[in-house]
Amino acid sequence: MKPLENLVVLDLTRVLAGPYSAMMMGDFGANIIKIEQPGVGDDSRAFGPFIGKESAYYMSLNRNKRSMTLNFKEQGARDLFKKMVKKADVVLENYRPGTMEKFGLGYDVLKEINPKIIYAACSGFGETGPYKLKPAYDIIVQAMGGIMSITGQEGGEPTRVGASVGDIIAGLFTTIGVSMALYHRAMTGEGQKIDVSMLDCQVAVLENAISRYLVNGVVPGPLGNRHPSITPFEGFTASDGYVIVGAGNDRLWKKLCELLGKEELINDERFITNGARTTNEKALKVILDDVFKTKTIDEWLAMLEEAGIPCAPINTVDRVLNDPQIKARDMIVEVDHPVAGKMHLPGIPIKMYKTPGSVDTPAPLLGQHTEEILKELLGMSKEEVDALRAKDVL
Repeated sequence: MKPLENLVVLDLTRVLAGPYSAMMMGDFGANIIKIEQPGVGDDSRAFGPFIGKESAYYMSLNRNKRSMTLNFKEQGARDLFKKMVKKADVVLENYRPGTMEKFGLGYDVLKEINPKIIYAACSGFGETGPYKLKPAYDIIVQAMGGIMSITGQEGGEPTRVGASVGDIIAGLFTTIGVSMALYHRAMTGEGQKIDVSMLDCQVAVLENAISRYLVNGVVPGPLGNRHPSITPFEGFTASDGYVIVGAGNDRLWKKLCELLGKEELINDERFITNGARTTNEKALKVILDDVFKTKTIDEWLAMLEEAGIPCAPINTVDRVLNDPQIKARDMIVEVDHPVAGKMHLPGIPIKMYKTPGSVDTPAPLLGQHTEEILKELLGMSKEEVDALRAKDVL
């Protein structure tokens, strides 16, 4: 048994934040029924790169799910969805606030049908506040949430984080919210609504940037690869690239000085404490870069690791995929897609020793499981499903 075995999730989400949340639940056994628009499907089905006619983008976010189609413009589809809600545990959607209400399928309606339903809404700005109806994408909330203002090289232009953290972090918080609501329901029998804002989630992960501003009144800006409060904690220039070093306390600082043959820096008043080192970071970096330039990345990594000093290369994606630690942790998995063939996907980062998750099925073709789901959930026959198709309900 997986921890979410037999949990029925009606997944109405598109593109990234919501699909990522549902995928996490699917990895741990939830029965994810992805409901898509007939003929079109999730917007991300049109995003490249493609393998044949199938989007690799879509496939990376929708494993361990089954797809069916429903045309909510038709009353018959809305009625069918309400019947499905009676059998479901979770409804997950990431429409703009008010969209489900326009369909007559908002939480206030669905909770009357199934009082135990957990309704999770993940949107750009949430269900309340002056921005609630604004459209949002990852880059929008990265910009508005402040993370772009502290990302990039010092003195450079604000920079979007390379991964879609605006979406992904919201997806993670949505899954956490559903998990807590499930626990509450197990204790009380009550369902509830969950409202997750992508912008809220960006503010929640700003961590010490907010604290620094509230304490000293200075607006944080981009610092490149260095840490704002710990030094040395950044990249140094080796003869063939960059080495990341994290000397996070005075003990590690002393070991680093000894390894570099720079023992005189240990008692140098400019660098004698972490605070002093951070104040004089630019002068210290010049000194340390001159030493690091004398050896290659691999030479430094071997020496630093032997000394127990945290360090790393800056891996490109191809090197990540071939990293022995990544392989040992099964963080790249293979699935066999009916159109794309064998393909590789990121694995599951949560390792549960008694109830582990797994990647069992590839992303579904559009509407691939419509008949199967309606037969299983509502006991419908093939003839009944065909009749609904003829009415443009599916």
